[in-house]
Amino acid sequence: MNVLLCSINTLKRLYDLSAVEVGQHFYWQIGDFQVHAQVLITSWVVIAILLVSAILVVRNPQTIPTFGQNFFEYVLEFIRDVSKTQIGEEYGPWVPFIGTLFLFIFVSNWSGALLPWKIIQLPHGELAAPTNDINTTVALALLTSAAYFYAGLSKKGLAYFGKYIQPTPILLPINILEDFTKPLSLSFRLFGNILADELVVVVLVSLVPLVVPIPVMFLGLFTSGIQALIFATLAAAYIGESMEGHH
Repeated sequence: MNVLLCSINTLKRLYDLSAVEVGQHFYWQIGDFQVHAQVLITSWVVIAILLVSAILVVRNPQTIPTFGQNFFEYVLEFIRDVSKTQIGEEYGPWVPFIGTLFLFIFVSNWSGALLPWKIIQLPHGELAAPTNDINTTVALALLTSAAYFYAGLSKKGLAYFGKYIQPTPILLPINILEDFTKPLSLSFRLFGNILADELVVVVLVSLVPLVVPIPVMFLGLFTSGIQALIFATLAAAYIGESMEGHH
């Protein structure tokens, strides 16, 4: 009983903590709900970039592929290779999911460095890359968690939960805790890296506005791409692990 009360109190404190805000934010009021408009605006821009790019490339395919066709085919093959390596022979149905994660995170990360979000004035707060907000990275991590639970249950049924008592029932609490730490590590790794990169660039631009920030910006583009690859690779690895049942 004491353990249950302690758990309830902990959840209540976490719920109270979720109301804490750092800085100013721009919200839309929809009925009784407040929507974080900054994240929605930048996310819609990223989605529009991806959709328009894909439509322009595939609407009129050429017998001799254009540069755009070659580029998208290369990206598709790359995503297929990552999925197959991490998931195995049953990777096919998961290529769209892994590809969507990779492309959304990749373009979101690069948008923070390449798009002039700061020139758009808002009543409160300012625009930044979608992945610069913890709400976005947590949502992506929770989607990944739902995906690997679905993958495991769809293949093994309720026998999937047998993994929690392997190789010995003594490890049950640790195995359960692992499923909570996976989305935490995914979300905070991505959020922390993108936030740190943008803060470094902002500080350098304010101190030395001409030449010095440029190499750091290029380094930020490189690390942003690496973070997208890490997130997509780990997501595929978790899905493959849930289907195979090994750690």
